[in-house]
Amino acid sequence: MTKLMQALFVAAVVAFGGAAAFAQENRGTPEQRAACTPDAFRLCSAYIPDPSGVEACLRLRKSDLSGGCKAVFEQASTGSSKGR
Repeated sequence: MTKLMQALFVAAVVAFGGAAAFAQENRGTPEQRAACTPDAFRLCSAYIPDPSGVEACLRLRKSDLSGGCKAVFEQASTGSSKGR
């Protein structure tokens, strides 16, 4: 995918408040977005720019996620976050 498409995807995630998988805090950290953006394009590009659709797709494809993005989803599912 082109850099423009990647930028549009990140902007859509930020604009829509981000999906829970990208964040414990509304939009996710830049690191969380960076970890999952390549997987979103590789596995779930049909759902871009819908953050909820991308999140659902990534959850369904969890076994295919990169290690970094898988860690984002595992952190979100355990409810762990900084400061708790």
